[in-house]
Amino acid sequence: QVQLVESGGGLVQPGGSLRLSCVGSGDMWTINAMGWFRQAPGKQRELVATVTRGGITNYTESLKGRFSIFRDSDKNMVWLQMNSLKPEDTAVYYCYAHKVGLTHRDYWGRGTQVTVSS
Repeated sequence: QVQLVESGGGLVQPGGSLRLSCVGSGDMWTINAMGWFRQAPGKQRELVATVTRGGITNYTESLKGRFSIFRDSDKNMVWLQMNSLKPEDTAVYYCYAHKVGLTHRDYWGRGTQVTVSS
């Protein structure tokens, strides 16, 4: 089992920045990719960014240049740096981890709210 706990959400003005953090515990040695998804009210959960244990990143194209993902596998942590935030970035942000091996499984944190508003 893997547990993921996010932190760092909050209220920020348009144009501001936030850094989200996620720490994993449990069988983290089984995890390859970690990352972030988000879900805005009335919308489906969508990919923000992921990073593999080897450092390969994948971003939603529209967020490239504003959002950056970082990972420290030794500390079982992943961060999302969000700059130039817009009201449309308002959502619950979920930490994600993908287990590999004989079986594959996705794990999710409980989410952290990010609200971009003046």
